[in-house]
Amino acid sequence: MPTALSPQWHEIASSFFSTSGVKIKEAGQSAGTYVGGVAKDAKENVAGVAETVGSLVRSRWSLIQQRSSSRDSVQERFLSAAASTGTLLKKGISETKDKVVVGKQKVEEVAKKTAQRSKSILTDIERRQKGVASTDVFGVPIEITVQRQQSSRPVPHILVKCADRLVLSGLNSEYLFKTEGDRKIVQQLISEYNQDWNAPLPEGVNPLDVAILVKCYLASLPEPLTTFTLYHEIRGARSRISVIKNVLRKLPTVNYMTLELVTALLLRVSQKAPVNKMDARSLAAEIAPLIIWQEQRPEFFSQFYHHSSGGSVNKSMDLAPTYSAWDTLSEEDDGENVSAIPLDDGLPPDFGAIEAVQCLIEHHNAIFSDANETIWR
Repeated sequence: MPTALSPQWHEIASSFFSTSGVKIKEAGQSAGTYVGGVAKDAKENVAGVAETVGSLVRSRWSLIQQRSSSRDSVQERFLSAAASTGTLLKKGISETKDKVVVGKQKVEEVAKKTAQRSKSILTDIERRQKGVASTDVFGVPIEITVQRQQSSRPVPHILVKCADRLVLSGLNSEYLFKTEGDRKIVQQLISEYNQDWNAPLPEGVNPLDVAILVKCYLASLPEPLTTFTLYHEIRGARSRISVIKNVLRKLPTVNYMTLELVTALLLRVSQKAPVNKMDARSLAAEIAPLIIWQEQRPEFFSQFYHHSSGGSVNKSMDLAPTYSAWDTLSEEDDGENVSAIPLDDGLPPDFGAIEAVQCLIEHHNAIFSDANETIWR
């Protein structure tokens, strides 16, 4: 289903095209001034050459009159002067043509860059309006991502891969899902999965960054995982198992099965709380704002996401990330240290949502008893 163009996107696009119009006009004026200057210079060059030639001819003619009495000698010297004059004229005209060519190239270069920039902006806007035409995973409705996978399991592959990796080798990491991640590494991973939703998770990635990637995906969804419709019902259910179980049955299959996977993962993490220091309550405080919200979407994802049209992640994580000049949401501050991802959205805690998610974690098996539960060996 197409997603509506957000007011923020509309404002950014309008601002860009308005600015582009001014820049194109300025470029045209600048180009006109430049070409006009070239023409003026050319005129002055030709006039200068003509004056130089005239002086040379007059000088040589005077010399001829003074030193020559022979008709043949006069003719020879006159031909020599004419040859020199032709050389000077050719040189002046050649220099003029070169300047005009340079002016034309500058105008074409400005026009080309502006056209490419405009095309890139239009493509980005169109992708976010149509969603299904995009290769993106982040920021795309969850049902579109799952439909694109054509898999029997209605859960985004990226979450399955992240969950499998964490269960395999990340459960003992202290403050998993809470500790700040490496912004550059996470941006690399986002770029990779937006190019290829089925890309493997690179070896050697820090479990803390994998956990942040899970949070980024959940926060990037245009609609919360628990949907807008069930917002009040889920918050109202809080820790009442039977109530919340009945409410969740109203979720679309994709949302229900994805929520089952996420809470199953969080259950496994909480079971290692003596080691990783993240019990069910702590995990719920981190995840609830990303999957249960209504009017104000979480800023967690938008603080550092850049759309990139290229670049991949080296499996050994040695390569530096490649970013697009078009930042879909906000420009980074050049002087700011952005090595870590800020996790505080500045919103007051929603204790109703936190309590509901805590219940989903602690009583996962009872609540999702009718689902094909996620099982890790």
